[in-house]
Amino acid sequence: MWAELRSDPLIRALGLLGLRARAIVLPLILGVAGALSALGLAALSAWLITRAWQMPPVLYLSIAITAVRALGISRGLFRYLERLATHDLALGAMATARERVYLALASGSPAYSVTLRRGELLTRTGDDIDEIGNALIRAMIPIGVGLTTSASAVAIMALVSDWAAVVLAVALIVSGVIAPWLAARGSARTLADGAQAVHRSADATTTALWHASELVVARRRESVLDAARRADADAIVATDRGRRIEAAARAATPLSLGVSLLAACLIGIGLAGQVTGSLADVSSVTGALTPMLLGVLILLPLSSFESTAPLTEAGIQLERSRQAAARVMTLVDGAAGHGRAHPGEPDDIEQIDDVAVHPGPVALDLRGMRWGWSTEQTLGPADGLTRTLPPGSRLAVVGPSGVGKSTLLLTLSGLLTPCAGTVTAAATGAQNGDRVELRSAACYFAEEAHIFSTSVRENLRVARGDVTDAEIDAALTEVGLDGWVARLPEGLDTDLTGGAEALSGGQRRRVLLARALIHRAPVVLLDEPTEHLDTADAQRLLDRLLDPTDALFGPDRTVIVVTHQLPDGAAADVIRLEPAVLG
Repeated sequence: MWAELRSDPLIRALGLLGLRARAIVLPLILGVAGALSALGLAALSAWLITRAWQMPPVLYLSIAITAVRALGISRGLFRYLERLATHDLALGAMATARERVYLALASGSPAYSVTLRRGELLTRTGDDIDEIGNALIRAMIPIGVGLTTSASAVAIMALVSDWAAVVLAVALIVSGVIAPWLAARGSARTLADGAQAVHRSADATTTALWHASELVVARRRESVLDAARRADADAIVATDRGRRIEAAARAATPLSLGVSLLAACLIGIGLAGQVTGSLADVSSVTGALTPMLLGVLILLPLSSFESTAPLTEAGIQLERSRQAAARVMTLVDGAAGHGRAHPGEPDDIEQIDDVAVHPGPVALDLRGMRWGWSTEQTLGPADGLTRTLPPGSRLAVVGPSGVGKSTLLLTLSGLLTPCAGTVTAAATGAQNGDRVELRSAACYFAEEAHIFSTSVRENLRVARGDVTDAEIDAALTEVGLDGWVARLPEGLDTDLTGGAEALSGGQRRRVLLARALIHRAPVVLLDEPTEHLDTADAQRLLDRLLDPTDALFGPDRTVIVVTHQLPDGAAADVIRLEPAVLG
């Protein structure tokens, strides 16, 4: 039983939130205090109304009047404080969960991370973690408050009538346990179908946003937009499918309230029969029921169900959070299966060690290497790619789209494992022949690398945190952005609002190339570094990149470039990939 509970994806995902018992106790106490204030207000108000009907001296009612005012104020105050405490707890927990998921991905094998689609990663680290956090706000705290308040209401009712307490307990169980359970069970499939549709919609939308120009050129823009529309429509249908069950579950609370109230009235009538004399003559009331207790008997259920009414939504939220947690834990388990640590345990990962860049030149040795995303479909020559690249080599990889040029760079950088053959790096110079880890020797600069919505300086410090302003200026000058930076209102401190949207396509390529210059990796892997540049600039820059005597990268750094625009007479070694090489 305990093992099954620990394996529940929501229980495991709550470990990502880094919650501590002390942090949960405060919002729970505030929530219970607000609910008990509402319950006490209902009971005391009922007593006060019926007691005032007897017209006693006003001083007899002064304490009750003051208490009613205090409970009315404290009810709103405690609920406000509970909202503040709960949201503060949830927002902090969600930030912690995202940090640990990112650490899991960073500490695991890059071969897993690079297989994730942007839409999938965005959905799981965004909406799904929000849903896990919502389990705190909309499920766990309300359940704790509802349980405490319901028990208190039944106990108070038992002081008036045992039968009324039994009826109230049964009604509260129907409203607070059975209805949420049925709603959660009924919406489970709906939520699963809706999540799949939302994922497809996010994937199609991000594809349309990130590759809008390419889709227009390929005449596929409308098909991608149609896929997004269909996914949105499927999400709406899946959501509507569960509304009938949810509506029936929500109806349980007012029905239970009505039954409880009717039963209280009938029980009150029965108890009133035990009273001798007339109720109009207060002095003749000697039975088991007084007007004050009758008021409490009838009005108390009205307040009791305030704490169980949100529990139907809490049940649905638990199911929604459980399915979101299953998707997030799939992501975490995939990363942990390739890496060193498992962030589902709160203290497993506090930090990750940066991969140290090898300080000296290295030689790459490729022996019969084939590459790809799976062994079922490998890329490269049938007998594999064999090359020896000493320090200072220049290599151009040329071929049409889809033949695996970018995948080759990912493999050479150590982010993907070769499907066949080997690729190794060895130090030269004083450490000649020493084996060097690929991730320490090579750095891959992707075609669509991210531009952050921060300053120019910080966007370049992504490549190396200790870079100086002089080195940044030199790199920007080499790539032809010195004049552009000089015209910016705050120079290097100018924020690129919107990230890549603040730059033209050519400026973005030059900024990414400046990152490569700043980085100290002895092997530089560049994916389409001259895309979106005009022809003359592209040719001039490619000539420099592929010239081992040029000072752009220096004579000791190996540069491998993927390009469609190989300049005439390039001195670099060239690998030409054709569609026929697909395995």
